[in-house]
Formats: sequence, structure tokens, C-alpha cells
Amino acid sequence: MMKQLVLAAALFGIVSTAALADDRYATRPPVVLSPDLTAPWINQLGGGAVRPVVYQRPVIRQPQRGIFQRRALRQAPQAAPQTVSAINPGIPSIRRPIEPQFRPQMVDYDTTEKPGTIVIDTNNRFLYLVMEGGKARRYGVGVGKPGFEWAGAHKITRKTEWPDWTPPSEMISREAAKGHYLPARMDGGPENPLGARAMYLGSTLYRIHGTNAPWSIGSAVSSGCIRLRNEDVVDLYDRVNVGTRVIVM
Repeated sequence: MMKQLVLAAALFGIVSTAALADDRYATRPPVVLSPDLTAPWINQLGGGAVRPVVYQRPVIRQPQRGIFQRRALRQAPQAAPQTVSAINPGIPSIRRPIEPQFRPQMVDYDTTEKPGTIVIDTNNRFLYLVMEGGKARRYGVGVGKPGFEWAGAHKITRKTEWPDWTPPSEMISREAAKGHYLPARMDGGPENPLGARAMYLGSTLYRIHGTNAPWSIGSAVSSGCIRLRNEDVVDLYDRVNVGTRVIVM
């Protein structure tokens, strides 16, 4: 009799629990699946054309740094190598604007020399073309480097447009000893170191000429010749004649 009562109580508990469970979930809203999630199943059944897109989060792996691992140092940028003109050995080919004082300009100039005379001040890197009324037209020039300075008075004996260049044998030997090999002769043109014009001084090897290295104006870089920018030597060339007196000091 006791066993029957216990069995009946157990059955009653199971039935009541199921009923309570049904009552608890009777009011829960129905589950609604996103169309993106149902799309694969619909496609498998032959309906619908939308396939869900799955976006994966990129995995970023941070490098592990040991306790004694040396930190990489950022190297300082290295300066670009300085190039050198093959035709003008030793002259840096880094272009820079000419300084204002070396541009052609009219200046006051007190001298006893006659108008039309050329006076070259090698210390200050100026060429003066003496004019009337205590004036002069001043140009910036490049002059002889140390050991190649000279002074004296000559006359212009020849004028040439776009002159050829034949380096003296002494210059060829001197530059070859430095590892710079010069051509035996070079035709006139923009690459020629004598530039657009040349005015030869007496029977010497010296000239007033242009240059294909205008950034060298104002410096002592030549083997004794006086150089001007091409546009400036053309201007001077048109203002003077053969026989013009030239004073270098």
C-alpha cells in the first residue's frame, strides 16, 4: 500500500512539472531567424538567391619582445652623394642660385682708366667694364684657384662664339694625376667648359669665357681663366672689341 502511494506521488509530480513547464514557455515569443541565416537552407531547397556574407575579423599578431631584445633604431637619412662635373674636375655640380651681387649691374666706379677698359678684381670676384661718367658695368666672375692666381695687363686679341676647347698638356697631365681624364679636344657647345663665348688675352693661355657651371661664379676654381655665366659673357662680348685693354689685379 505504501509503495503504491509513493509511486502515485511521483507520477503526480512529473505531470505537474510538465504542466508548469508548458505554462512557463506558453507566453515566450516565437523564434525569428534572420533571412541571412536562413538563406543557405532556402538555397539548398532551391528557393531564394541571397547568400549570406561572412566577415572575418583580421587577426593582428603583435610581435613578442623579449626582456633583453634590442630595439631597432631608426637610421638618420644619409646625404645624397655629391656629384662632380666630368668636364670641370673638382667643381661640384650642385646647382644653386647665383648671389645677387654677382648679377650684372651698373655701379659707381672711380678710376683713371678710359671707358671701354675691362678691370678684373680677382679678390672680390668682379669684372668691371668702365663706362662714361664715373660708372661701370659690373659682372660676377669665377677666378683662378689657389696657386693659379695671376695679375697683369693685356689686350683682347681674338673673340670666338661657342669656342672649341683644347686643354693644355700641362692641365691634362695634372688632372690625370688626380684621376680626372680630360679629352684632347672638345667641340664648342653647351657641354663645353668655355661656354658660349671666349675672349683671348694676348699670347697667353688665359681667356675671359663663359661656363657650363654657372654655380661656380664667385669662387676661385679655374686654372687662371676668368669665367662668367653664359648670358653675362654674351652681354660683355657684344660690348667690347678686339684690342680692348684688360687689367687683371
